[in-house]
Amino acid sequence: MRISTIFGQLKDLKNHLGVRRYAANTFWVFIENILRMIAGLLVGIWVARYLGPDKFGTFSYALAFTSIFGGLAKLGLDSIIVRDLLKHPERRDICLGTAFRLKLAGAFLMLAVIAVCQLPAGNDFTTNLYIMIIASGIIFQSFEVIDFYFQSQVLSKFVSICKIIQLCLSSAVKVYLVLSGAELFWFVLIAGADQAMLAISLSIAYKLKKQDGFLRCFDWALARQMLSDGWPLILSIIGTALLYRIDQLIIKQMMGVDAVGLYAAAVKLAEIWFFIPTIITGSLFPAIVNAKNRSQELCDNRFMRLYSLLIWLAIAISVFMTFTGHWVITMLYGAKYASSANTLIILSWTSVFIFLGNASKKWFIVENLQRLLLYRIFGGVILNVILNLVLIPRYGIEGAAMATLISYGYTFYFSYIFNPRLRGLFFLTTKSFSPKYIFKGLSCE
Repeated sequence: MRISTIFGQLKDLKNHLGVRRYAANTFWVFIENILRMIAGLLVGIWVARYLGPDKFGTFSYALAFTSIFGGLAKLGLDSIIVRDLLKHPERRDICLGTAFRLKLAGAFLMLAVIAVCQLPAGNDFTTNLYIMIIASGIIFQSFEVIDFYFQSQVLSKFVSICKIIQLCLSSAVKVYLVLSGAELFWFVLIAGADQAMLAISLSIAYKLKKQDGFLRCFDWALARQMLSDGWPLILSIIGTALLYRIDQLIIKQMMGVDAVGLYAAAVKLAEIWFFIPTIITGSLFPAIVNAKNRSQELCDNRFMRLYSLLIWLAIAISVFMTFTGHWVITMLYGAKYASSANTLIILSWTSVFIFLGNASKKWFIVENLQRLLLYRIFGGVILNVILNLVLIPRYGIEGAAMATLISYGYTFYFSYIFNPRLRGLFFLTTKSFSPKYIFKGLSCE
């Protein structure tokens, strides 16, 4: 493709009304996530250096344990709520109110499950206390239904401002805790309170838009339909959390919390880029749903362009981290974490499959194939556990990183070829590795 042709297509996209609308929406989400990335680099890494591998390992383990069960609180409703709001905007309050109460019930169910699962985990009392404190904050995630309303209206600006306020408050408190020499307990408390701060700011933003009243609305028929559509996603979210965090639980059992701290430091840097596909796919999801309503061909077309964009962004990031990984770890975390540099380099290549997985999740929802999404996730979890048990004794935390890379590749790409209903997605994704599709037809109406 000629350079002049590419620039011409970019100019056409710039002048397209739909593109400008979605670009403005994406801009605010991008700014919020850039600030989150900066806070993670400056504040998060400062906290990790302050705590050291031992305490940071305990903190990371508590976060990982909680995240595995966090999907119960979501009930698989997130993208379904956005989809329903787009299809039936006149039922906004009923949809939001029903989802709010379902997610609140899901949060209390999650707390009960975590309390039961702590018994066979063999953790000490302090670690279990940290887990429950962090998990309690998830109760306030019920208010994220407001976020989904703004997403459906392509008004992520308001949500981003709320998240920026919450991020600034949380970061300021963490800086104070480091400077005052606080114990680990206070950092855990802030991790639990983050969701409460975000819930307050989202509620204020919703009222400022002169929208309220959804808390009084509930519809049993709609609740049953949401749970029917969402239950495969509940399990897939839990499966995804297992896929992302089971390695840290296995490392703790086989190597101890110091190793968890070293591994978590590499994970934190490898995942710092994962906001990119979330922003892009979240902002373009309404356009893809609209395309699906018009024709299957147009929907597939837009997915292919989306995949191509995400693939090449991920490859660029992975190459960059491969050449700078050793320097980045030592500079940011200090000599105590230097041994996790190779782990970071291996984990950086998982971004190719994570970026693809983020977009393909939307494909499964648009095509209403949530059950197939569930099967591939748990297949990846089983593969991840087996590989961790085999590779960690031989290669330590680098073995865990290898297991993660292989299992992500299977889950988010290669598994498609084994299912006849997903082979079309496999070939569509493979075709998207050609960079020319980034510039063809990415416009949104």
